[in-house]
Amino acid sequence: MSVLNNWEKWKDFLGEKLQQAENLGVNQETLTEFAQKIGDYLSENVDPKTEQERVLSDLWHVASEEEQKTIASLMMKLVTSDARAAHPSV
Repeated sequence: MSVLNNWEKWKDFLGEKLQQAENLGVNQETLTEFAQKIGDYLSENVDPKTEQERVLSDLWHVASEEEQKTIASLMMKLVTSDARAAHPSV
């Protein structure tokens, strides 16, 4: 099963990759810019597999560039929060 087929697996995957980038010293601004590029790519090339992904896709399509940055930032915050809750020692 692809991580794109399950919302929780997708969030876990994103959280792990975000943690790896932070461990490598990538700053928050760069991470947000990269998250926005991923959002653009997913929006243009991947059909949402879950209801949650459909909502994010719909929001992404109607959002301005600044709002997309906010969505990307909030997704990063969500997956970071989930990762820390699942692994408190991280």
